[in-house]
Amino acid sequence: MYYCRVRKKRHFDSTVFFATLALVIGGFLIFMSASLGLLAREGAQFSDIATNQFLLGVVGGLLALYVTSHIPYHFWKRYSFHCFVIAVVLTILVFVPSIGPELNGAHRWLDLRVITFQPSELLKIGYVLYLATHLSKRMRKDSSFVARTGPFILITLLVALILLLQPDTGTFIVIAATGGTMYFASGARWHDIGIIALVGLIGLSAIIMTRPYALDRIETYFNPSADPQGAGFQIQKSLTAVGSGELFGRGFGQSIQKFTTLPEPTSDSIFAVFAEEFGFIGAVILILGFLLFTLRSLSIAARAPDIFSGLTALGIAILISVQSFLNIGSMLAVFPLTGLPLIFISHGGTALFMALASVGILLNISRFARA
Repeated sequence: MYYCRVRKKRHFDSTVFFATLALVIGGFLIFMSASLGLLAREGAQFSDIATNQFLLGVVGGLLALYVTSHIPYHFWKRYSFHCFVIAVVLTILVFVPSIGPELNGAHRWLDLRVITFQPSELLKIGYVLYLATHLSKRMRKDSSFVARTGPFILITLLVALILLLQPDTGTFIVIAATGGTMYFASGARWHDIGIIALVGLIGLSAIIMTRPYALDRIETYFNPSADPQGAGFQIQKSLTAVGSGELFGRGFGQSIQKFTTLPEPTSDSIFAVFAEEFGFIGAVILILGFLLFTLRSLSIAARAPDIFSGLTALGIAILISVQSFLNIGSMLAVFPLTGLPLIFISHGGTALFMALASVGILLNISRFARA
């Protein structure tokens, strides 16, 4: 209730709202274009692809954004533990055979017959809210390392265990990067940060060495042409699509690679389809759109009225921006392939719904941000 006594309620941040709206509308159009290639190659029903993305992702997501933007942000602090527990339980349920189908060797979905969704998207925001609640309780400087960092490590290890068993390494990397940034911003000691960073690097190295596909992606990153028909196939096709777009692109709907052999044109590789159709100029505009969203969201975090809201805004900004730039970077061979979709644009009604709901929380915090 502190913020109500010291600050009048203002309008939400219009820059973040319109940047998000532009990315969602533009993203849906390019998603529809990319879907044509998938339909031609696999013969799927267009209505099956479009309905989930439009009804759950766009319509449901914008409705969720409206609702969460009008819920006072301190509500999420009060119920952050409940949100986190629900998200953890739902994510664990993907291992139950009757409701957690195995797709391509992974358990990432819940099939409830009426709806199919990916609970790790809920886990992302649940993790941010609960971690922000914990970190907003100022850590005593004279306390032990275990007392200062124990809860943070336990929360993150629990998330790591669940996601790495699925396996969903890419999502865990995004969550770990978000948690580390929030921990750093909370005013933690440099000594503690150094130890956690070292442990994180060791853990990441262990993951790469024990997962053949992750090691293949690292090797492909350093030598994309080493196995063009195997591990390097997707990046080779992606670079071909991006390069063939040249300066101004082939035109909306005119991508050739989406009709041929470009893997996952509606998901991981959708940026390559966009770049082929809109060229270098279009790709730069899209990247600038994400950059504008990120910088403005960080500004909201910096001007937030209290520690919890500031860390929550920071966490949401990092969740969306890290995943988006990892996706774009991997399609340009700047980063290793992660298998992460592009936020606001790639196929996935659940991901779009939760991303827009998270932006709504961010917009509510912006109502009380300092001028």
